[in-house]
Amino acid sequence: MTSSGPSRSTADSTSVSPSSASGRFPIVNAAEHAWVIHDPRFPIVDEVASCPGRPPKSDYSAEHLLSEMEAYGIDKVVISHVCYYGRNNAYTSHCVKTYPGKFAGIGLLVGHRLYAPGDPANPDRLERAFREDHLVGMRISPIYDKGVIWFNDPVCYPLWKKAEELGAVFNIFLAPSQISQLADMAERFPGVNVVIDHFAMFDIRAPEGEGFGPLLSLARLPNVYIRTTLHNPSRQTLPHRDMWPYLRRVYDRFGPQRLIYANFQELLVMKDLIPFFTPEDKEWILDKTAMRIYRL
Repeated sequence: MTSSGPSRSTADSTSVSPSSASGRFPIVNAAEHAWVIHDPRFPIVDEVASCPGRPPKSDYSAEHLLSEMEAYGIDKVVISHVCYYGRNNAYTSHCVKTYPGKFAGIGLLVGHRLYAPGDPANPDRLERAFREDHLVGMRISPIYDKGVIWFNDPVCYPLWKKAEELGAVFNIFLAPSQISQLADMAERFPGVNVVIDHFAMFDIRAPEGEGFGPLLSLARLPNVYIRTTLHNPSRQTLPHRDMWPYLRRVYDRFGPQRLIYANFQELLVMKDLIPFFTPEDKEWILDKTAMRIYRL
């Protein structure tokens, strides 16, 4: 996924290597979106969307994800609730409940065009989403409010406290300038597992201190994990070789047990091309860490 909207991965039969062929361990893709446009149970309403003005033209449904999973040899997927639905997490919940064991769900709750961060009902909303909708956490995206400091405002403490009580995970989509806010919250609430999306959208051309350096500093916090999607920071096409040195440095600082693979098209990069991953590393990155964090 790019920062401008959901991606539509297409399976390439020339680059498929099913996990079943390896006979070793299941593979978890830890971030895909899902939506439907013709089902009246799950309407896409522009006024509710957190990315208004650009509705999808076709489905990217749970059933389509299942077909992609079969093509790529992926056993489970974490659905990151798509911006088209805004704070209405019904379709992601539907996917999780309809195909138990195949999907975990991350919803949307607070932030840009969602509920206000200080809304006192947010902890209860999180608990309902966790217990009734069977979601495992929320995606929080302060990146859309770069000029506003709200992510580590005390008004958000009750939400994080509730997440700690529930064991909910927060996927965080943020900019490098906001990393200090995340560090504050992750340290205050060590029981909340935090997964950084897209390498914090650092600019690969920028000086170290303006992006990648602050990201590495989060390694001191044991509840912070890095999702390995390479395509956002990369300036190259697959296999995004310009990102490999940065991936190596993250790997060296965080360790394989705190890296989480995502994105269909990057499976073979992580599974077969990265030269410094050992077989045991791959089992953590492609499987075991996501299975634990997302309760799969």
